[in-house]
Amino acid sequence: MLLDEILRSKIKVYAFVGPSGTGKSYRAQMVAGEKNTHFIIDDGLLIKDNEVIAGHSAKKAPTKIETVKKALYFEEKEKEEIVKALKKYRPQSVLILGTSDGMVQKIAANLGLPEISETIYITDVATEQEMKAARRTRVVEGKHVIPVPTFEIKKDFSGYLLDPLQIFKSKGKGKQPYISEKSIIRPTFSYMGNFTISDNVFRQIVEYLAIKAPVIHRIQKLRVDNYGEGVKIYIEVGIVYGYNVVEGLKSFKEKVSKEISKLTTMNVENIEVVARNIYVPPKEEEEE
Repeated sequence: MLLDEILRSKIKVYAFVGPSGTGKSYRAQMVAGEKNTHFIIDDGLLIKDNEVIAGHSAKKAPTKIETVKKALYFEEKEKEEIVKALKKYRPQSVLILGTSDGMVQKIAANLGLPEISETIYITDVATEQEMKAARRTRVVEGKHVIPVPTFEIKKDFSGYLLDPLQIFKSKGKGKQPYISEKSIIRPTFSYMGNFTISDNVFRQIVEYLAIKAPVIHRIQKLRVDNYGEGVKIYIEVGIVYGYNVVEGLKSFKEKVSKEISKLTTMNVENIEVVARNIYVPPKEEEEE
């Protein structure tokens, strides 16, 4: 499966190049934003904004050799999945990440993309000190960053997943700031560390579901106890006057348990939700 000539001629290809572990993936969204592209090709994945839309993480591979092969799209099946997605979304431009000019050129060629029109190097966007810090994190702690949210990469990843990062930065006065999330992971072949998920991940899930639950005014307290085999979650909430509290909280607990299990694959042993106070909406809100 190849890209048709019309689509191929309309895609502008950028490359972001730098040695392994110098912070490319960490800065990928920033570079993509500067080039006004919404599509990133990185380590076997095709990413649109903050969502994985095709591919399988090369870091899922059991060995470093297999990781390189996946990242270069040597296998026809993996190549076809990316090409199919490119045909579906028809991007005007893409950003390819790689460790060398030769690598990004090979990826473009293997996927049937046009030649690279512009290359951005890690030295253009990061200081020597920042690259050394990133390299130290990779070598000493075995961490790798992929420019998508934790929940996206979690669906496809078999290695160790660490804390998600949310980055909020300004491009300068008068320009729109951007927010992007990155997942910090350890490849399957890394022997360091344990499977961990930060409490903030659970809080984000719970707070999102609370917004969707009419009975809940806000989350006041959240505690997560991790017992290895699963988690126990304690939540204190403020409730909205006028709703069936028993039924509302029961439904909320069920949704929290279901979503946490689905998004993190962790076993939820117990959820306790305690109503601490009642919120009475102002009259004008009631009339609306």
